Amino acid sequence: MIEWWWAYLLLGGFVGFFSGLLGIGGGAAMVPVLAFIFAAKQFAPDHVVHLALGTAITTIVFTSMASVLSHHRHQAVNWRIVLRVAPGIFIGTFGGALLAGFMDLRLLSVIFTVLIYYLSAQMLKERKPGPILEFPGTSIVSLVAAGIGLISSLTATGGAALVVAFLIKRGIRIHEAIGTAAAVGWPLAVAGGAGYVLSGLRVEHLPDYSIGYVYLPALAVIVLSSIIMAPIGARIAHRTPGRMLKRIFAVILFVLATSMLLRFF
Repeated sequence: MIEWWWAYLLLGGFVGFFSGLLGIGGGAAMVPVLAFIFAAKQFAPDHVVHLALGTAITTIVFTSMASVLSHHRHQAVNWRIVLRVAPGIFIGTFGGALLAGFMDLRLLSVIFTVLIYYLSAQMLKERKPGPILEFPGTSIVSLVAAGIGLISSLTATGGAALVVAFLIKRGIRIHEAIGTAAAVGWPLAVAGGAGYVLSGLRVEHLPDYSIGYVYLPALAVIVLSSIIMAPIGARIAHRTPGRMLKRIFAVILFVLATSMLLRFF
């Protein structure tokens, strides 16, 4: 049933490690690889990217737990911020996942690639520290969080790049920003996974062992190996300079987005 189990196992270990290291859910790393595997398994071409996105964002439900626990042990999660942004994140992500279900394969691929390019470019920029901004009011925070959720559901990123950038501009140190972004990834993943399940329930020609746009065999193996590797990545993160972490993050996102673009064009 799972002839690609070894690829899922390696992918899960890779994603779990960087989930702990960078506070990302790992979805952006998974989507191009899963799309390649699903195409090789001859899944319906029109559903390959949707399945990759749905499966990737659902894995974050589990991988973020291991990552958040590791960052929490290092006192690097600001739970007050997590509670403030969680409602907006949930609404934006759920809506984005439903929207993705109606998008054409190539359009969805282009949107994924463009957004990842933008996020990685922002992380690579060397900017002089700007003024520290105060946290906005509840309504503005909710709108920003909803926007992050919408973008994240179309990129399966877990929202880490946007959340980290938002927090750093408000004086949060990089390691705490990464840990907090990892915690924000959990409600984001729950909403995104639910959205991709619902949007794919009535779609025809999906593979066996899938629920909506979530392919369960890949999900199970990826989660197993990623949970093992996430604590290792988190331990290394707290021994690594913040600037290096951001560069690693940006380069990985850029390379994987490029691979997605080349795959479908």
